[in-house]
Amino acid sequence: MIDFFYFPTPNCHKISIMLEETGLPYLLNPVDITKGEQFTSEFLRISPNNRIPAILDRAAIDGGPPIPIFESGAILLYLADKTGQLLPTDARGRVEALKWLFWQVGGLGPICGQNHHFQHHTAEPIPYAIKRFVDESSRLYAVLDRQLADREFIAERYSIADIACFPWVGAHKQQSQNLDDFPNVKRWFLAIGARDAVKRALARGEEVEPNPVVTKESERILFGQSAETVRKQFS
Repeated sequence: MIDFFYFPTPNCHKISIMLEETGLPYLLNPVDITKGEQFTSEFLRISPNNRIPAILDRAAIDGGPPIPIFESGAILLYLADKTGQLLPTDARGRVEALKWLFWQVGGLGPICGQNHHFQHHTAEPIPYAIKRFVDESSRLYAVLDRQLADREFIAERYSIADIACFPWVGAHKQQSQNLDDFPNVKRWFLAIGARDAVKRALARGEEVEPNPVVTKESERILFGQSAETVRKQFS
């Protein structure tokens, strides 16, 4: 059994999709990040970065004690290795999928996250920041569109690369991106969204929190952290 620490965010959707695709048994443990539940001592033992998603695999891949894992990319890679699914085993295929996994965790996710932040969560608009991140988001969408021009999936076969990218593209409207401008991405996005496992995964988010609302207090919790936050947690 895998304990899955979750709130309906793009990075958490990656893991719920992976779990549904592989058929691994898991227990969903909601962590309401808008209320600060990510700062509890119990959760910090699993995810010292006070971020979701995180898992605790009680049937660890090496047969040892339960293993905690945080960071969505690390979790996807671990689950792929654990199950032998959704990551090619040949060297070139594995590298191709991992390149795009790390492209997402190092580029598409952070850039689109900042895009969303500066458009929706600042007290006053900052035009330069909005333009910077909307434009860079569009550049990344264009890179993905070009990659998908001659293939069904990002790395030839359906893999953790597709699973990593799909939830972030799911927020394209909030990022001021029009999928009609990226026809290959649109075709791919609709195909991934039609998969039964993906539908089940997204439905779990609806069960946990159908309409997440970010208030001024939750913005303070989510965006008001510093080094002092970490020092207080572990003092």
